[in-house]
Amino acid sequence: MPIRRFSRAFQFIAALALVATGGLVIAQVDDPDQGLAPADSSGSFEVGGIEVDVTGKSADTARYAGWRIAQRKGWQLLAKRLGVAGATLSDGALDGVVSGIVVENEQIGPNRYVARLGILFSRAKAGAILGVPVGATRSAPMLTIPIEISGGAATGFERKTAWTDAWTRYRTGNSAIDYVRPSGTGADGMLLNLGQTARRGRGWWRVVLDQYGANDILVPKVTLRREWPGGPIIGQFEARHGPDNRLLTQFSLRVDRGDALAVLLDAGVKRIDDTYQAALRAGMLAGDPSLTFVAPVATATPTETATDVVPVDLGIDGATPPGGTGSVITVQVDTPTASSVTSTENALKTVPGVRSAVTTSLAIGGVSVLRVAFDGDPTVLRGALEARGWSVGASGSTLRIRRSGQPSQGGQVSPPADNSTG
Repeated sequence: MPIRRFSRAFQFIAALALVATGGLVIAQVDDPDQGLAPADSSGSFEVGGIEVDVTGKSADTARYAGWRIAQRKGWQLLAKRLGVAGATLSDGALDGVVSGIVVENEQIGPNRYVARLGILFSRAKAGAILGVPVGATRSAPMLTIPIEISGGAATGFERKTAWTDAWTRYRTGNSAIDYVRPSGTGADGMLLNLGQTARRGRGWWRVVLDQYGANDILVPKVTLRREWPGGPIIGQFEARHGPDNRLLTQFSLRVDRGDALAVLLDAGVKRIDDTYQAALRAGMLAGDPSLTFVAPVATATPTETATDVVPVDLGIDGATPPGGTGSVITVQVDTPTASSVTSTENALKTVPGVRSAVTTSLAIGGVSVLRVAFDGDPTVLRGALEARGWSVGASGSTLRIRRSGQPSQGGQVSPPADNSTG
């Protein structure tokens, strides 16, 4: 039976009492000696809080039966959530759909198993069985910049923080928000920090969003205050959106132990994600038109006349290279090594119709940007790249290319990490 149990349990219990203080809501979060959440699983549907109480001839038999029952209950709850009535599957079929089991809490006896479990279902397989388009209700790609303020210092991606770790751990499978979570390597520390979130200039924001393949900005922020070393920690959380850093909500959470910081931050991430989803449903996360790329307008030189300028409709945003009727296309590609930059330029130059391919933004270990002069429509270039084994995605005037399958020798581009870009 292909059931995977994560090595560390993930659980947190929110207190029942909420105390209103200073216009903010402060909730107590308890830490019953739990572990950290497993790695992100945005490709899964998650159904949590399934209670099971099973007896058997032995502890292993009871636990095995409890997981079986949890799978059935989780599938029924998922089908109901997605609006599909009467969806049932055999245990064998469920084994192929379930991608993991999260143990939120369990008590094991000699012949009894009492637990609260979470079930992870493969988004692709479950969506195909239930006939649900799994990506139809998600938002546009949102560049996520977590900001942590601790000890008076504000940190984004300059160094690794507990707040960025909490966003890395968070499973976004059930969220309607398409988070673009950078890996924190390369130029991330220079581009994504507190100063950038306070910047109002749309031109620079357009450059940053184009670099990460996103359409909008989310800034989850936390300010940590410790009562004394090893003592209670209070986190004041803020959910902000857009280039104007607009505040959507703020709240506070508290834990009584210094080693429960991860629990505090995991609870804060969940609350902030709920806020962003509610804002999306209310139409408050609509994209800012000023962030849309605007192609430069060709103007006549003193030696030209108005009849010398011939407008060309390319179908997407772009510009006409000097002396030709083609287009200038921005291409994003992952460049883990210096040799991958040269090999990508050479691969693009071999495509028929490509005049030149020049790297305009170099990011070793991240995403580099190339300027490609092409004689023809950009859709023709896209088809030519796909025919040569590239995986190509389009976003405005930009093509995002990756090598399909595993990378081979010769400096080919490696696929990015799962949490680097959306």
